[in-house]
Amino acid sequence: MAKIKIKFACTECGTESPKWLGKCPGCGAWNTMVEEKETTVRTQGIGLSNLHAKEKALPIISIKGEEEPRIATKLNELNRVLGGGVVPGSLILVGGDPGIGKSTLLLQTSHALASKGLTVLYVSGEESVRQTRMRADRLGALTETLYVLCETSLDHISDAIEATKPDFLVIDSIQTVYEPNVQSAPGSVAQVRECTAHFMRIAKVKGIATVLVGHVTKEGAIAGPRLLEHMVDCVLYFEGERHHTYRLLRAVKNRFGSTNEIGIFEMEEAGLREVTNPSELFLSERPLGVAGSTVVASMEGTRPMLIELQALVTATNFPSPRRTTTGIDHNRMALIIAVLEKRMGMFLQNQDAYLNVAGGVKLDEPAVDLGAAISLASSFRDVPTRPYDVAFGEIGLTGEVRAVSRAEQRVKEAQKLGFRRVIMPQKSLKGWKPPEGIEIIGVNTVSEALSAALG
Repeated sequence: MAKIKIKFACTECGTESPKWLGKCPGCGAWNTMVEEKETTVRTQGIGLSNLHAKEKALPIISIKGEEEPRIATKLNELNRVLGGGVVPGSLILVGGDPGIGKSTLLLQTSHALASKGLTVLYVSGEESVRQTRMRADRLGALTETLYVLCETSLDHISDAIEATKPDFLVIDSIQTVYEPNVQSAPGSVAQVRECTAHFMRIAKVKGIATVLVGHVTKEGAIAGPRLLEHMVDCVLYFEGERHHTYRLLRAVKNRFGSTNEIGIFEMEEAGLREVTNPSELFLSERPLGVAGSTVVASMEGTRPMLIELQALVTATNFPSPRRTTTGIDHNRMALIIAVLEKRMGMFLQNQDAYLNVAGGVKLDEPAVDLGAAISLASSFRDVPTRPYDVAFGEIGLTGEVRAVSRAEQRVKEAQKLGFRRVIMPQKSLKGWKPPEGIEIIGVNTVSEALSAALG
């Protein structure tokens, strides 16, 4: 009997080693090498003999340049994140925490596409067909062309794909699918890599839009080798607090669209509902006339959003003051505090400073600097901000307020929600006319902005 060879593979990057190592030589991660049985994997699956036809190299000018029409779903928020709709033949990876609503989102998407006359195959390795039917009854996702399969064997799933010939395929989840010829447990590095490559060949050759659901680790990253995210065309993260009703769909990789767009949903008893005006959602519980609260205008892709920033500055009891942020870069907050100390004369060295983005949204653009500075100064001086002010602008180390992009869209969003004043960079006022009914205050320095907001 032939001896079974053992190898060790990194769960982060897929690097293989003949012996166990504490630190992966490929990515440098610690304690990520797991034991696997080394096997020879066949390259041709059942029903996929036509996927390996020999291709010839073609001159690029002879290839048709027309884009395939995107498949638009009835979920406009999903269309926005994908760049306009689902691209035929694309491979999409969706990750998120357990219970966040990944299966609900994909079942609603499958129903939306099936109701347009497309054939959809929903493969679940975690639920039985009866459990999937119960969820479909609750969501109202009953359509004749929506097929459900409870299977984890890659060969049986391939046979079902050949039989149904779907236009849209959902695999929930990729960690439960296994290739029989790979002698390792489902969810291992080798299984995930081989099964993903198999579905990628199906998607590209047969033109089937395929969605893979991926589990996430406790750090929030998609479980399995990093190669998994490189192989797919689009990586979406479905995130949000389990104790809140809203969910954010964010693209971190998209070969067919922008990665700056986000989709916002609200979890209800009948499933996910699109939030068409997210600014109202994030400002619904905002206190008025309190110190440390400022509304900032941020751009998420092409969408302007008004979000509340809350700051708390209080005397510290320790030699080193605390600097804590939620939803905003910690280093950015340190820069703003340094500018307030040096340019505005605020003594913050004996003060703890906390900065929070209300609602759990993550803001990473520099246009929120001015709002953060106003919030910190308001809390430090214990002076309330005006309840109907909006601020945005980038702060430089010399205390200047720099121009930001798409100022007109930010101002129009503030006017639409009933705000009366906008404090913004003076240099961003060029080239457009402010709308009526809202006061625009152009500032060049942080000192001018604080005088206008707290004076």
